[in-house]
Order: sequence, then C-alpha cells, then structure tokens
Amino acid sequence: MGSQLHIPCLLPRSALSLRPIFPDPYSLSALLHHCSSPALPRYGQQAHAIALTSFLAAHPLVAARLIGMYSACCMPKAASLVFNTAPNSALSNRVLWTTLIAGLVRNGDHRAAMEKFRTMQVMGVPPNNFTLPTVLSACASERALRFGCQVHGCALRTGFGASPFVQSSLVGLYSNCSDLASADRVLQTSDSDDPVPWNTLIVNCTRSARHEHALSLFVQMHLRGLALDEFTFPSALNSAAFSGDSGIGRCIHCMVLRSGFDSHRHVANALVDMYVKMRDFTHARGVFDQMPERDVVTWTSLLVGHARQGSHEVALQLYSDMLARGVEPDEFAVAGVLSSCASSTALELGRQVHAAIVHRGLDAFVSVSNALITLYARSGSIDEARAVFEKSLCRRDAVTWTALIMGYAQNGRGGDSLRLYDAMLRAGARPDYVTFIGLIFACSHAGLVESGRVHFESMEKVYGITPGPEHYSCMVDLLGRSGRVEEAVELLGRMDGEPDATVWKSLLAACRVHRNIPLAERAAERLFKLAPEDAVPYVMLANVYTAAGRWLDVARVRSLMRARGVSKEPGWSWMEEGGAVHAFKAGDRDHAQVKEIFAKVREMMQRIKEEGYAADTGFALHDEEEEGKAEELAVHSERLAVAFGLINSASHGKPIRVYKNLRVCGDCHTALKLIAKVYDKVIILRDANCFHHMRDGICSCGDYW
Repeated sequence: MGSQLHIPCLLPRSALSLRPIFPDPYSLSALLHHCSSPALPRYGQQAHAIALTSFLAAHPLVAARLIGMYSACCMPKAASLVFNTAPNSALSNRVLWTTLIAGLVRNGDHRAAMEKFRTMQVMGVPPNNFTLPTVLSACASERALRFGCQVHGCALRTGFGASPFVQSSLVGLYSNCSDLASADRVLQTSDSDDPVPWNTLIVNCTRSARHEHALSLFVQMHLRGLALDEFTFPSALNSAAFSGDSGIGRCIHCMVLRSGFDSHRHVANALVDMYVKMRDFTHARGVFDQMPERDVVTWTSLLVGHARQGSHEVALQLYSDMLARGVEPDEFAVAGVLSSCASSTALELGRQVHAAIVHRGLDAFVSVSNALITLYARSGSIDEARAVFEKSLCRRDAVTWTALIMGYAQNGRGGDSLRLYDAMLRAGARPDYVTFIGLIFACSHAGLVESGRVHFESMEKVYGITPGPEHYSCMVDLLGRSGRVEEAVELLGRMDGEPDATVWKSLLAACRVHRNIPLAERAAERLFKLAPEDAVPYVMLANVYTAAGRWLDVARVRSLMRARGVSKEPGWSWMEEGGAVHAFKAGDRDHAQVKEIFAKVREMMQRIKEEGYAADTGFALHDEEEEGKAEELAVHSERLAVAFGLINSASHGKPIRVYKNLRVCGDCHTALKLIAKVYDKVIILRDANCFHHMRDGICSCGDYW
C-alpha cells in the first residue's frame, strides 16, 4: 500500500464526541486541489465521497475542482462522468466547461475537447479567455485548421481576440498548420511583449525551411526588446546554419554570450551544430570544449559533422571519447561512426561497433541498418552486408535496397544487383537517383550493354528522374568498355548540359583500354580546362601513350605537369593487421619487416612464374630494359601489401584484404590472381574502381574492370 496521509488532530479528545463539522464549498475545493496529482487518486476519491455525502458535489466550484482533480490524476472518464451527472443549472457555468476541455487536452484527447467546445457553443455558454487558448491548442495538435479558424472568429466576436493568451495560441495554431502567413499577421498586429508566440513562429519557420523569415523575426524580437531565451536562440542558430552566412551566425553567438545563455546545454548544442554545418570545426570544437555539460546530442553533432566532412579519424576518436565518458550513443551517432568506418576501411572496428549496436538494440533503426550494409559492402564483405539486409526485412527503404545494389555492383556481382533491383520493384519500393547509378555501374562491370541502356532510358520515361553526370559517366564507361567508344561520344552530344570532369574521365579511361589516342587527347584537353589542377587526366593520358610505346609523348605530358605545377597523387596500398594499419608505396623500404617482405615478393614471383606468369611490361611507367620494367612491376604497392599479408596471416584462413587509392594495373591484377591460386588464399583488393575477389586464379570482375 502507498503511504498514508496523516492529518494532525488539533482539538482535545473531549471535543471528538461533539457533532461533526461539514465542509463548505471553499474548504472542499482546497482539499480537491491538494489531491490533484497522479500520486494521490485515492485521496481524491475520498474527497469526492465527502462531497457526495455533504451534498456539495453539485456546487459549480466543487464540480469544477472534481473535474480538474480527475483530469490531473489521468482519469478522464471519471472527469467526464462528473460533468455528465452535474445538474442542468451547473451546465451554464463556463468554468465547468473550460475545466473539462482543459482536462481532455491534458490527457491527449484533442478531438473530444473540440467536440465539447462545439457543444458548449450550441448550448449558448460563452467562452472565456482560458477556454479559447485551450481549444486552439487542441486544434493545433490535430492540425485542424478549419475548426481553428472558426474558434478564431469566435474569439473576435466575443472580444477576446486581443488577449495575449489567445494571440499566442493563434500563432501556435497557424504555425503548426503550416499557415505561416496567418501566424505572421496575428503576431504583427499584437501589442503583447510575450516572447512565446514569437518563439513559436520562429521554430516553425525554421522547421519549414523559411530560414530568412525566421532570422527576420529574430531581429524584430531583438529590436522590440523582447526577451531572447533558450527557445529563441537554438532556432535562430539553426536558420543561420542553413543560410550559410557565417557572419550572422557569429553575431548570434555574440548575443548568446552577452545574455549568458552559452552555458545552457540546448543553446550550446545549437552553436556546435551551427558551426559544424558551416564546416567551421575550429569554433565548433571551441564551443564543445567549453561546455560544462555535454549530452549525446553534443557528441553526435560534432562526430557526424566530421564524418560528413571526411575527417574520419577524428570522428572515430570522438566516438571512443564519447564511450569513455559514459555517454550512450544513439542511432545517429552509431550511423555516423559506421560511415567513418566504411570510408576509412576500418572493418574490424566496424564489427566491434556492430556488436555494441546489437547489444543496445540500435539495429532496429533503418538508418543504422543502412549504415551497416554500406560498411560491409565497402569493405568487401558482401555476404555480411546481405545478412544485415535480410534481418532488416520489416524496415527497408529505398536507401536499404540501393546500398546492397551498389555493394553487389562494386564487388563484381552485377547479376545479383539486377536481380535485387527486380525484387525491390516487386516489394513496392521506388528506385531513386542513386539506385540507377548502382544499376548502370553493375551493368558496366558485367558487360551488360543492353540492360544498361534499358535502365538508363527508364529513368526519365518511367520514374521521372533526370539523368545526371554520374549516370552519363556510367553509361560512357559501359559503352567504352564494350568497345563502342563512338557511341559513347554520341551519347555525350545528347546531354542537356556540358559533360563534367567525371564523364570525360570515363571516356579517357575507355580510350586507354582501346588505345584510341586521338579521342584520348581530345578528352584530356577538355579535362585540362575543366580541372586544371587535377593530376588524373595527365596520368591517364600518359598511360595511353605508355601503352602505345610513345615515350616521347609520355615525357611531354610529364613536363607539362611540372610546368603547370600539377603533382601526381602517389599510389598507396594498405591493410589492417593486428589492430594497426600498414601502408605501402611502390618500392617501399620503410616498413619494419622490409627484408621479410621483399624476400616474400621474390618467392611469390618465382612461384607464379612456374604457373606461367610473364610480366606485361606495357604497364611499366618508365622507359628502360625489359628486365628493369619487370622488376619495377614486381614491387608495386599492392604486391608488397599482399606479401606482408602472407607473412602475417599464414596461420589463419581469413582473406587478405588490401585497399589501394588508385586503379590496379593489368599486370598486378594477373599476378595477384595467380598468387591467390598458388598460396590457396582469398585476396580481396579494393582499388579506386571496384573490389576484386581473387580465388583459384579467378577474379570476381571477370577481368573486366
């Protein structure tokens, strides 16, 4: 049983034998007010019994208190019963009606509150300045704009239109119903200095992406001298972030500092979020470090911001610090850290995060499932990506399907991408812009020219999606790979706008495969104008000349790069082993195990030569003797990484996973397939283009990459 209510007896014991003293309406009303708490329903019911036995339950004041008490005790049916059993004489009392309507709103039954107000009007009971705001609040919650407009008319007829409470509720109604123009009219005609309606409208303008208007209202509040508080500043800061004007954001920050709200957690969170969205991580971190108290929102804002910016190491460190300080991550934080794990190829860390997600039950969120699928797909663990997809059966969206479609395409399983797309349509999901990038990419890497054409043409005809540069780039790649370079050029001529750098790079890559030097030179010239500081077109053109044995032209391109101050991105390969990342560049001798690695490389080359390997010196980048070219190819970065993997993973059956920032050359591709065969290993190589799953001398790309 709950604790008993003890009322001390102040009378002498002899007085207890006297006749009982019955309460009056006012004392009983005070008692009922004291019992108006969810923790005291029993005492409220006892007070109700006293009201009945003393014949005061029909008194309007007591009846109103009874209704209010039951509403406060979360017993709306009992409150309605008191109202319905009240005598007819009491039903003309507007306090009684107002109390019941307020109780219904308090307990979330907004429709019933609106119906009671309608009945009140039919019975001719006039509202007061408390009835109208309560009903308007119910209309706002239900987004019942038409009914709310009628209540507004009632307020004007009864003379309550100028009431600050009514005006504030009207602003809330129109704002919640997305009629911001009407909300603004009410606000501008108000003489009230109450900041609540202003805050309400600013919040809703921000939510409706009317950021300029939200900032204008913020300025008007300041000029009127209205109080700016913890509700005003976050919305204004959010709108400043979306406006992209760092000057406005810093001005609001100064106002926050002057008003002393910088120590308020919600305002400080909004400041961190604003600076993150403006990519001003120095000020974001400054606010973050000075906060006396941080919650999960604070950490998540900074973490996700760094993840989106590409500062993945910082994001991963923030996640680690967050856990160390006992802050439980939410679904947004784990989706952000999984994104950083995927982009930084930190597969083992991603698996640890996945385990923690399952333990906390966060895998039920669709954004987390999507991030997990992307993590495993980008790490070459496509079967694990499929397992996550299968578990997300009841919470899939277009992003879920697209993540796996793209994953299959990147991992050399174009046929699975197309079959999954068909399943997506059967499930009733609608493909989006990104879905078609994955589809055409899959067709390109599987050599499915006609399927690629069909999907490309269906974008606009069937789904109303205008193809973008990424789709044209994939189509040019598809046609170019199949030797239809002239068709690719014709497709570019049908683009609505000028092809961008990604499209021309795809065409240049096709020229490299098919040794179309005139077209390669044309594409390179376009790229030199579109992206003058990008080294990729210079390197690709030099590779075209190298494949044709035109070494003087190779030297000319390199000289042109030096003259224009363009530097080539060095080729790197890296892998994760023993909780650390080991990186290699071609001919690298800086690793602690350099002697073992080069010995293993010599062993590898000897063993694959016995399997029939002969170096394709056309992929060598320097003009020298054939033997020198072969030695140059033997120490490419991916081969050093695989040698390191063979040394350190001989005792377990895990695949050797290698990541490369550039496209793998044809000779390394051939060599690694044979290495996988002679050492009975699975080698998973991710280059700048796709994943290569190598086993038994065969690659998942079908030598078509």
